[in-house]
Amino acid sequence: MGRAYEVRKASIQKTGAAKAKLYSMYAREIYQAAKAGGVELESNSSLKRLVERAHKEQVPSDIIKRAIDKVNSGADESYQTVRYELFGPSGSTMIVECLTDNVNRSVSAVRAVVNKCHIKMGAIGSVIYMYENLSIIGFKGLDEEQVMNAFIENDVDIEDMEENNGLMMVYGGPQDLFAMKEAIHTIDPKIEFEVEEITWLPKEKVTLSGEDKEIFEKAIHLLDECEDVNHIYHNVAL
Repeated sequence: MGRAYEVRKASIQKTGAAKAKLYSMYAREIYQAAKAGGVELESNSSLKRLVERAHKEQVPSDIIKRAIDKVNSGADESYQTVRYELFGPSGSTMIVECLTDNVNRSVSAVRAVVNKCHIKMGAIGSVIYMYENLSIIGFKGLDEEQVMNAFIENDVDIEDMEENNGLMMVYGGPQDLFAMKEAIHTIDPKIEFEVEEITWLPKEKVTLSGEDKEIFEKAIHLLDECEDVNHIYHNVAL
């Protein structure tokens, strides 16, 4: 128990460029999910999860609809997920995931950040073993006994559970996010999930200060500006 997942809510307003990237990211992810599993939300849990997340992040409905309609129209775009593992200063590490239709472009962009910040790109597997791939849901309104009973009654395995400032946090396998949410909704269909994601969670965290912190923050900022970068996971305590 006690993974101490950090729940962070963005406090700064997104710039126009950041919004454009967010919309593009979701459009690609939704298209890919619909292409792989079908365009019907009720029969494609991955697509349903993405659409729900997109609505929460205020992605316009027409962008979501266009991405799904692109599959119906027979468009054949091809995206793949590629992952890069980076070593930052003083024991910090990063996992950078890109969703791209051009691997050469994505690796060149990530290498440019690596060179500019004087950090290192690791071989496949050199960083990721220090992380756990988990589904996480966070919600309020149920106590630990109710939550545990919901999972037992619905035959859903979980890895861990903790309460964080009134927020119940539950951790499970990366394939179990939808099942975990459905189990909770059997107890109370009105429960809203403040956290729902599949993520890479570090087994240990490091704290940075001074120049090391500046280098790390610069790398994160530059990576976030890369067109193909979808997600950045790291082991730095914020």
